[in-house]
Amino acid sequence: MSAPSVVLRAASAERRLAAGTAAMARAEWQKLRHDNLDIVTRSVQPLLWLFIFGTAIGHLHAIPVGDVDYRAYLAPGVMAQAAMFIAIFFGLAVIWERDVGQLQRLLATPLPRTAIVLGKSAGAAVRAVVQAVVLLIVVAVAGIGLRWSVAGVLGALVTLVLGTGAFACFSMMIAAMVKNRERFMGIGQLVMMPLFFASSALYPLAVMPGWLHAVARVNPLTYEVEGLRACLLGGGHPFVDALAVCGFFVLFAAGATRAYPRAIL
Repeated sequence: MSAPSVVLRAASAERRLAAGTAAMARAEWQKLRHDNLDIVTRSVQPLLWLFIFGTAIGHLHAIPVGDVDYRAYLAPGVMAQAAMFIAIFFGLAVIWERDVGQLQRLLATPLPRTAIVLGKSAGAAVRAVVQAVVLLIVVAVAGIGLRWSVAGVLGALVTLVLGTGAFACFSMMIAAMVKNRERFMGIGQLVMMPLFFASSALYPLAVMPGWLHAVARVNPLTYEVEGLRACLLGGGHPFVDALAVCGFFVLFAAGATRAYPRAIL
């Protein structure tokens, strides 16, 4: 086979991958446009964490966060936690699609498996970004002291997209192995809560005991939260954290692509 034909085939595969991913993301956006109530209900939990838990703990001064308002410190953590909640339970859609036969039809299309996985993770990211924008608007109206800048907000949203995509792919890996929704819900809760509490979402890494600090250092959510915090509060290493989150995304996407066809068995 000649070199030009190899290049053309590679370019065609890339176009199909991009087109398939974009089509599935658009489908999720269309669903969201017709379900405004979903945006409102999903925004309630992070706001409760921020304004009730954040206000109470901030008044106690129990967690050393320097001269930063604890609610500002907490905002990136609850943003990441809310996005993870969307992503972890996105795998339920895979089980539902299998039960109604939609998954079998989807896998029979010429779309690359990677496009299906990336498209579904992009769909989860669309929901997470909309929820994050709502949260940022409320934070701005409430006068919580984030360091507002275009670059910071955009960097935070990019980090959030990568983190949500990673957890959505991880969720699809679980869904490929679990055959009923009730069992998936139990596993999702079992996975989500330790990830949240064993991260820096609620407290700095410096206050953790040694064993928990070690766990947090291999927790993808920690890098997502630290990246969001660096973008929205300053300091830190936002590029390094985003790169780490991107690494988790690539790893989980590869695993989900490999496991996805087994979801129909």
